[in-house]
Amino acid sequence: MAVDPLSGAASTSSATATTRTTLASNFDTFLTLLTTQLKNQNPLDPLDTNQFTQQLVQFAGVEQQLKTNDTLTALLSATQTSQAGTALGLVGKSITAEGDTSLLSGDSAKWRINAPKDGVAGTITIRDANGSVVATKEVELAYGDQDFTWDGRKADGSRATGGLYSISIDAHDVAGNAVTVTSEVSGVVDGVDLSTGQAVLLMGDLRIPLGSLKSVRTAS
Repeated sequence: MAVDPLSGAASTSSATATTRTTLASNFDTFLTLLTTQLKNQNPLDPLDTNQFTQQLVQFAGVEQQLKTNDTLTALLSATQTSQAGTALGLVGKSITAEGDTSLLSGDSAKWRINAPKDGVAGTITIRDANGSVVATKEVELAYGDQDFTWDGRKADGSRATGGLYSISIDAHDVAGNAVTVTSEVSGVVDGVDLSTGQAVLLMGDLRIPLGSLKSVRTAS
């Protein structure tokens, strides 16, 4: 089924057009009433023009807001179209992105983690899609990027079922100070989801926001 990534923008544009039609009709009616009142006013007791002036200013303000909305809608449509084109061009590419969730497929799930210094030690906690802890691993990390591979074994030694698993890292340096260790995931993009109006890359069941990309390369 074809998905229109710009449906949200189209809906907004339609609503703006409807509002403009209503405003124009109301404005024409207002001018007609104003002209009639001015023609038939009592010269000895003229109508208060301040109220008319205020209403004219309000109509002008609403019209300006509608024009601003049109401009923003056009910019949103252009951005969404650009995102969709970029995302579709990544299908079949190997990517690395910020993230703590990876897919356990076969016998392993992989992450790339980055330590800000040498001599970092810590505990990696692995959770399933429901947030339940399935395993913990003690690690020692050097400065920079390094791979972490989980063999799919739970804490009790049984094998976990395939699916999405996330990690959290509690780490410290040799002085015992807490250290922030970041994680990334990688894989080959096999699809794109445009249903929300924002392009999301798909790697199996794993969803990767376009903005979290770190690198792209030709898949081997």
